Amino acid sequence: MPLVALLLAAGSARRFGSDKRQARLADGRTLLNASLENACSAYLDVRVVLRPQDDAAALGLPADCRVIRSERCDKGMAHSLAAGVAALQESNAEVVAVLLGDMPRIRPDTLAVLQQQAAESRIVVPCYAGRRGHPVLFGRAFWTELLTLQGDQGARELLCLHAKSLLEVAVTDPGILLDVDDAQMLAALPAE
Repeated sequence: MPLVALLLAAGSARRFGSDKRQARLADGRTLLNASLENACSAYLDVRVVLRPQDDAAALGLPADCRVIRSERCDKGMAHSLAAGVAALQESNAEVVAVLLGDMPRIRPDTLAVLQQQAAESRIVVPCYAGRRGHPVLFGRAFWTELLTLQGDQGARELLCLHAKSLLEVAVTDPGILLDVDDAQMLAALPAE
C-alpha cells in the first residue's frame, strides 16, 4: 500500500516558551530531528510540514527533506494537516500517516505495524494501555474531508464520524502517547 508520511511541525509551541522543534533531547538530537529520524526509518516517503518563514536548514533538516509550507498554520493544527494533504493530491499514495514533530519516542517497528494494517478505505490508530495515540493513518477515501479541517483539533472529529472504518491497533509502544508540549515534559522524557 503506497504511503506518504506527513510530519506536522508548523505549530507555534506557545506552551513550550521557545521553538521546541530545536529543543535538545538527552542524546543531543533535536526534538524535530528525532521525530523525523524515526519516521524515516519506517517510511520511504516522509514530508515535513513547516511554517512559511521557517528555514529548513536552520532547523537541522537534511538537504533532501521534502518540505510542505502551511500558509495558515497560525489558525491551528488542522490547517497544517490540510495543507499537507493538499500537497499530496498528485501522489500515488493511497494512505497518509500523520505524525507530530514533537513525538520522538514512537518506535519504527510500531510505524511498520500500522502501515501493514493500512488501506485506502480505513483509518488506523494505535492504542497503548487503552489510549489512542499517534500516528493516525488515513486511507485516501478520507483525504477530501482532511482538506476541509479547521482549527486546532486535528482530525479527531473524523475518527468519530467514521467509526466503522476505524481500526484500533493495540501496540506495546508507550511512545505513541508521548508528545512534548512543554519544557517539563521534555525534561521528564524517558531515555531510549
